[in-house]
Amino acid sequence: RGEGGILALATLVGDVVRRGKLFFVLGLFGAALLYADGMITPAISVLGAVEGLHIATPLFDSYVVPIAVAILIGLFFFQSRGTTGVGTVFGPITMLWFVAISLLGVQQIIRAPQVLAAINPTHGFEFFMINGSRGFLVLGAVFLVVTGGEALYADIGHFGTAPIRLTWFVVVLPALTLNYFGQGALLLVQPEAAVNPFYLMAPSWALYPMVVLATAAAVIASQAIISGAFSLTMQAIQLGYSPRLKVIYTSARIIGQIYVPVVNWGLMLACIALVLGFRTSSNLAAAYGVAITTTMLITTVLFYVVARRRWHWPAAAALPIAVFFITIDLAFFGANMLKVAHGGWFPLLVSAAILFLMLTWKKGRRVLRGQLSEICIPLDTFVPELKSIRRVPGTAVYMSGNRYGTPLALLHNLKHNKVLHEQVVLLTVRTEEVPYIGNAKDRVALEKLDEGFWRAQVHFGFVEKPDVPGALAGLKQTGLRFDPMRTTYFIGRETILATRKLGLSSWRGSIFAWMTRNAGDATSYFCLPPNGVVELGARVEV
Repeated sequence: RGEGGILALATLVGDVVRRGKLFFVLGLFGAALLYADGMITPAISVLGAVEGLHIATPLFDSYVVPIAVAILIGLFFFQSRGTTGVGTVFGPITMLWFVAISLLGVQQIIRAPQVLAAINPTHGFEFFMINGSRGFLVLGAVFLVVTGGEALYADIGHFGTAPIRLTWFVVVLPALTLNYFGQGALLLVQPEAAVNPFYLMAPSWALYPMVVLATAAAVIASQAIISGAFSLTMQAIQLGYSPRLKVIYTSARIIGQIYVPVVNWGLMLACIALVLGFRTSSNLAAAYGVAITTTMLITTVLFYVVARRRWHWPAAAALPIAVFFITIDLAFFGANMLKVAHGGWFPLLVSAAILFLMLTWKKGRRVLRGQLSEICIPLDTFVPELKSIRRVPGTAVYMSGNRYGTPLALLHNLKHNKVLHEQVVLLTVRTEEVPYIGNAKDRVALEKLDEGFWRAQVHFGFVEKPDVPGALAGLKQTGLRFDPMRTTYFIGRETILATRKLGLSSWRGSIFAWMTRNAGDATSYFCLPPNGVVELGARVEV
């Protein structure tokens, strides 16, 4: 449905490929690389736009980095307000950008129309034949042409594939082709313009307006990748690869418009550090190229596996597509990997660290579930023993990760308070491998047990807001008497003690314990009323 990206692909691969741990970890690494992209793209895009001031006058040389930092700070401080209001101007600004770069290219092509001969791909083959390995190195430099391409497809889930394809073939591809041919034409006439052919195509009176327009386009492209990082974080939380984080929904109308504060400030600090450390867009080129080409290659590999194993495409259909894209991906990947020592190490280091945290969280939660299941009493054994327990009016909802076991919060409450509510709902939340649950009937699976107990499983898509009270409110016709004013939610909160018992080293267990302590509040995450929640704790060794 146009949602999910590489993280959803990794999950699908893990489900359909036996012993597919390698593919699964590869997919998680690709997802982690998108965070590195979220750090690099705003930095390189804004720097590249502001560097046009140097062409206008050398007086701006010392101000390029401070101006870029100021723009980035403003961009990230603006995120908490969402893009619903200003999103309406993104389209016109982007269209103006493509029209402007088209006109710049056309005026240069008129000066040197012979550049159009480059349409013939044989010139590309001749270039590689003549230059050999040096020609291969050029691939790493020209890869920067995809900078900001995220803006084109970032909202594919909102618009669908048809408008994206139409925009590409009618607007974006012609505009980029004209502009790059225009730069080539300028270099044929003025070879010394190689210092910055894009801005030198513009007449002197248009230079400052082009810097402003390029900066606006860079901000829009950066906004797309930042929003993508927020969405990826939400998917990671829902799919169990990240602890709960504070997620703010910035639009009541548009599903998926979210803001994740900790990710936002982390990206901002990383972007500022990159600008201050690398100082020019050309210095950042290696980091950008490694991040994007690695992600592209991993995505193609995962696509082929899912197409064959999940979608059951015949090899005759899937293999040619995969070979075509892998050939291109490997060429760019190889050229960019030669630049690891020149900045390419940054995305690899960042993504490796994020991958480690994701795997630590996933394994830690698995160990924790195993520990809790060992001390968990089966419901079939527990419920029949409750006939003599005193009941109080109202409904109690106990959140649990084990659908068939008795929640520890229920056991603790019964031990200390010696009472139960008239209605007890044992609720499990499950995130499905689809972006949305379309049918309301598929939202909640409800089963009536003895002694006033109900077992409920609530289903959410991996981009949906997990609104538990909202889901329960739709059960009035099932026999469950749900009154929000008379309902209390009980949540268990574990205190992790790091040991070496169950496959986690003590230092890794300590990291998992730290992540658990700093996980977001379950009350706000599940949209529970703060004055209707009771938290009960337990100490668990991992």
